[in-house]
Amino acid sequence: MSDVLTAAEIESQFRSEWVLVGDPETDDSFHVRSGRVIYHSKNRDEVYRKAVELKPKRFAMVYTGTLPKDMAIVL
Repeated sequence: MSDVLTAAEIESQFRSEWVLVGDPETDDSFHVRSGRVIYHSKNRDEVYRKAVELKPKRFAMVYTGTLPKDMAIVL
């Protein structure tokens, strides 16, 4: 997958999945606006393992679903 997709295209093509985005373009709040989809899966750990394997220089991890209200995100 080498085409640059907008955030809306990524969300519509990969619903409720974790997406590894290469060379992301972000806004001032670091929300991904576009990028190249490197890998995607419903399993977050698979995407993390792929990121470790590929070692992209610049990437973002995006979840396209709705996170549960009781879930905490640690950066």
